[in-house]
Amino acid sequence: MAKGISRIVLEMRRHAGGKATVWHEDPFRVLIATVLSQRTKDRNTEKAAGILFSRYRTPEGIASAPVAELEKLIRSSGFYKVKAKRIQGISRQLIADFSGRVPRRREDLLRLEGVGPKTAGCVQVYGFNDYALPVDTHVHRISNRLGLVRTRTPEETEPALKKAVPKRYWKEINHLMVSFGQKVCLPRNPKCRICNLAPMCSYFRENGAGMRLQEKNG
Repeated sequence: MAKGISRIVLEMRRHAGGKATVWHEDPFRVLIATVLSQRTKDRNTEKAAGILFSRYRTPEGIASAPVAELEKLIRSSGFYKVKAKRIQGISRQLIADFSGRVPRRREDLLRLEGVGPKTAGCVQVYGFNDYALPVDTHVHRISNRLGLVRTRTPEETEPALKKAVPKRYWKEINHLMVSFGQKVCLPRNPKCRICNLAPMCSYFRENGAGMRLQEKNG
């Protein structure tokens, strides 16, 4: 299995343009941006986070801001009324429980309002450079298609994938699979014909004949 994981990582690096260089930002920015990313596209998240942090950069700023102004600033993220209340609640909780600092420990991050395993993992990896394995819809879909795990939800996928993937790869798996899921292993009509992982992919083995027939008829 370890050899198979290495091949998967190498192929995903090829499509991503090389080994994933995990960038690191202020943990608070990572935390808030990840909350804003829920149920929206990356470009909307980036736009909303950029506008928000051009005005408010700290928990204290967001905690004391008028909710209506927060809603206006993050409108492009979608579900902005819910998210405005959530990021303000998180900011106030950080002030009350953690002296205004984002906690590093997973169990403390999960205490924050609206923070689940994926968000906590993103903060650990992208905010603190810690070993974690954030699982979003891309990671869940691709790891199941490849047969690395057999799970029904992202919440089930995280612990299963941690058992299947050597720890040295954890930090880059999220970045690699998100990129791979956007370029190759799409939710619908994945580009299996250009994927060198197809021969070892459970999804391709189950659907490959139909894909080849569609290509021939097309």
